[in-house]
Amino acid sequence: MEPSLRSNRPLAGWLLVLALAGPLAGQVPLEQFTPADRIWAQGILSKPDFTFQSHSQPRHVRVRTMENLFDHPRLAAAMWRECNFVPAFYATELPNRGLTIDDGRGLRGTLTLTHRKPGLRVYLIEGRVDAWRMGNPVGVGAKMITVYRYWDGPQGFESHLQTWTSLDSALLGVMTRPFRKYIQRRQEEFITYILGNMAQGGAFAEVSPEEFRNPIRREGDPRAVRQFEEVFGGHDHR
Repeated sequence: MEPSLRSNRPLAGWLLVLALAGPLAGQVPLEQFTPADRIWAQGILSKPDFTFQSHSQPRHVRVRTMENLFDHPRLAAAMWRECNFVPAFYATELPNRGLTIDDGRGLRGTLTLTHRKPGLRVYLIEGRVDAWRMGNPVGVGAKMITVYRYWDGPQGFESHLQTWTSLDSALLGVMTRPFRKYIQRRQEEFITYILGNMAQGGAFAEVSPEEFRNPIRREGDPRAVRQFEEVFGGHDHR
């Protein structure tokens, strides 16, 4: 069952999630990775500190709009800030399929898009949360593999995310072990929140993209302005 196909069955979205919830490691398309990325990923999959899945609620936004935002992260971050979602992320594209995100307050990460096809994106992520930024008593560094599937369901855009996380060695000592469940729960809550807001921002943009034009121009990031024109400037983004 391909997630990109529309279904008229009311339970299609949940059936898809159940189908994807088989052996989790088998959902990572390692054969599509470069040798270096495969080695990096296998190190996490062999002994993750925790794993989890998240399924977003349907939103009235087209897959094409969301893909445009995925492909234009500077614009997506600027729109996120204009929606007053928190934290206020800033994004910077890197060479070779990568980008950084940073909230300027101790939460930052580097994402590398290692594989993509319609309805599927796989990211390798290195992140860092400074002590107390999200209630954590110690600084947390982590490496993650994220498999992000998305599709146009009967009630709108839906997505399913699987994540494998390996914490840095500083958290492996006896004194810090009690905090792992807390870290896992916070990561689950945070990523679920991010997914929902991303889709909601896309829905806002479809209804009235012009609401974003002047605020993005006032912010003064020329790349975000240019990306806005590429995605929404005078063309039918639908």
